[in-house]
Amino acid sequence: MTSEFYCNFIKPDQSLDSFVENIGMFHNPAAEAKEVVILPDGRIDLFFMKSGSDSFSVLLVGLETAPEQRSIPPETIAYAVSFRPLAVEYILHTSIADLLNSGKSLPDNFWNMNDRDFKNLETFTEKITERITELLPETVDERKHRLFNLIYSSNGEMSVKELSEKTGWSSRQINRYFNQYFGLSLKSYCSILRFRTSLGHIAEGKLFPELNFADQTHFIKEIKKFSGVVPKELSKNKNDRFILLSVLKQK
Repeated sequence: MTSEFYCNFIKPDQSLDSFVENIGMFHNPAAEAKEVVILPDGRIDLFFMKSGSDSFSVLLVGLETAPEQRSIPPETIAYAVSFRPLAVEYILHTSIADLLNSGKSLPDNFWNMNDRDFKNLETFTEKITERITELLPETVDERKHRLFNLIYSSNGEMSVKELSEKTGWSSRQINRYFNQYFGLSLKSYCSILRFRTSLGHIAEGKLFPELNFADQTHFIKEIKKFSGVVPKELSKNKNDRFILLSVLKQK
């Protein structure tokens, strides 16, 4: 294992794709804390973390709407499942509306995971895939399935009106669902996805809008809103503090 901060994320089994975006890990083996900035990415994260000789603890983190400075303690290793929103209702069976820009601790034995399941990313992926597969629903509301497919395929650029028309689900009902389960509106969620897609472009050195922003000024304003810095500074990613951008640059 490298002596420097390390992270790796992989795609889940195809059978989980509607609910899980990726499975991964990060490791800070250093004797010093790693300062990072967490960026909004439209995902819900389930972390299994330990620092030093501590046992693994479990943390569920809701959606973020703004950048957040965090410090990863020394000798910390964490395994993570990044869920798509559909998993909140159908896999986690809960609402995360009260976890907007925050998280909560779950029981240490959540899903019956134990130390043997955290040997490496391969072992964790195998075990967590098994657990989630057991929870897969027999059916999913087709309107919700179609809605999230459209949101993702359009990179968050499709209007609420158009999404409503294409799903046969009123915008009022959609927003009620989003606020009930996620704590924010559909429009706000779509803006986050558009930002995340733009991160991929910035990782490639493209500092001008590739998506449907009104102009360069609007693009810069949106990037700064969600990252805290302008595109040029974000692209430099000094000290690899923007973890999501570092992962995108690895691809």
